[in-house]
Amino acid sequence: MTFSSSYFLSLTTFIYLGAAILYLTYWIFRVEKVGLLATLVTTAGFIIQTLGIALRWIESYKLGYGHAPLSNLYESLVFFSWITILVYLIVEWRVKRRVIGAFVTPFASFAMAYASFSPQVEDSIEPLIPALKSNWLIVHVVTCFLGYGSFAVACGLGVMFLFKDKAKGESKGILGALPSCKVLDELIHQTIVFGFLWLSLGIITGAVWANNAWGTYWSWDPKETWSLITWFIYATALHARFIRGWTGRRIAYLSILGFASVLFTYFGVNFLLSGLHSYGSP
Repeated sequence: MTFSSSYFLSLTTFIYLGAAILYLTYWIFRVEKVGLLATLVTTAGFIIQTLGIALRWIESYKLGYGHAPLSNLYESLVFFSWITILVYLIVEWRVKRRVIGAFVTPFASFAMAYASFSPQVEDSIEPLIPALKSNWLIVHVVTCFLGYGSFAVACGLGVMFLFKDKAKGESKGILGALPSCKVLDELIHQTIVFGFLWLSLGIITGAVWANNAWGTYWSWDPKETWSLITWFIYATALHARFIRGWTGRRIAYLSILGFASVLFTYFGVNFLLSGLHSYGSP
């Protein structure tokens, strides 16, 4: 029996949903075996999704197109969820706090669920438009989405911080199971720094690619404009922390606001605005 990439990617949708439920169960009932199972399921989903992405890439070569699966809404949603899970698993491995998964894996699960409703699924591997036929495609998309995935994790951490801060040091109940505000604040800062560096590189590579494709580094296209707005929001958060000493709730709110800007840059521009990046819409 031969399995296509869409089979593995569809399976990943349910695996990430199951992982999100397991992490939520672990957070509420604090059963260590459930937490371990959640991590194992998430890791298995990541491996299966990696296989699905690789197969879709191979399928494009079999069709004679030969390009990375990063060119439409479906593929970018799949890649966003993959990057988000990758960043999360690294964070979990570093800090050994599985409860964070209850606030991060839903992003990957929702992205995959939304992607499954996209018409650009199994039979949508098509040749690239001329502007996308460049080695800059992989570099630009990977760098931008490393930033997006990191910001998704930072947003989840920001929500956790607000919950924990509301608990006022409570050590019992589900809020007491969350990491301390100090730990969450530092993690928010670290993930924002990591994402900001990659987003900056993504904007730079996008400018170079735009000059090669359209003869100009910057055209104030809606996607470019909103990417810059997103960049400024996170730059403001980092500036406020380094120069003004902002910590706590204000940085948590900025992490959530920044990710809202990411979502508009990704979805709002595609659906509501038109421009050079309209090929990214469904």
